[in-house]
Amino acid sequence: MHIESLYRYPVKGLTPEPLNRALLTPGRCIPWDRAFALSQGDSAFDPENPAWVPKTNFMCLVRNTAIAGLKTKFDEAAQCFSITTPEGEILSADPLTETGRQVLTDFLTTYLGREARYGKQSEAPQFHYVKDHSFCDHRTQVISLIGLGSLGALEQAVGAERDKRRFRANIYIGGIEPWTEFGWLGKTLAIGETTMVVQERIDRCMATAVNPDTAIRDANPVQELRDNFGHVDLGIFAEVLTGGEIRPGDEIRVV
Repeated sequence: MHIESLYRYPVKGLTPEPLNRALLTPGRCIPWDRAFALSQGDSAFDPENPAWVPKTNFMCLVRNTAIAGLKTKFDEAAQCFSITTPEGEILSADPLTETGRQVLTDFLTTYLGREARYGKQSEAPQFHYVKDHSFCDHRTQVISLIGLGSLGALEQAVGAERDKRRFRANIYIGGIEPWTEFGWLGKTLAIGETTMVVQERIDRCMATAVNPDTAIRDANPVQELRDNFGHVDLGIFAEVLTGGEIRPGDEIRVV
């Protein structure tokens, strides 16, 4: 088994970015993974006390399908985040500064239109960056992994392709039989210089219905999983125990 591909998702709900390497730290997610998010005006998220809150507090694919049409890129060295709309409009801003985050807040709120939500006191959406915080769907910082054998089993069952980008994993595993990863709960994986312990299976939501190319809900992987396999899970979460570098092609071993 090996890493077939490696991804991060700098802004919650927006474009996957393929990586040729990642330097992992114990107890932390991939650097810059879900480092930014647009909270809705009625969100329970408090940047002064950045505890985990559910995804629906933020701009997210499960509620805001059209954001899949935005193509984004984060360049951490240049401190530049760029957005290209389906019409070709381009915006660039520094998400690590208050001024840049306000520019991104205004742009994304306008793009959401009627889907932008406001609080009881007219609190507006706000683009956030909180150092060392990750806006992931898990209560703790983890790495998400999906065996391509399991995705292939789903595709075979429904007789259609299901683009892996629908499932927004960090690591896609090649050379693995369907559902093998579900037997790893509580076990330790060794990948390159790192080790990580598998915590739980990932239960899927309707964000997977959104086609990453067309921004249209054109499938229902949640129902497809339930109908064909009796569960709604695809992939696993793992916590990094030993840090180090990982790359596509690295062997994955169960310790």
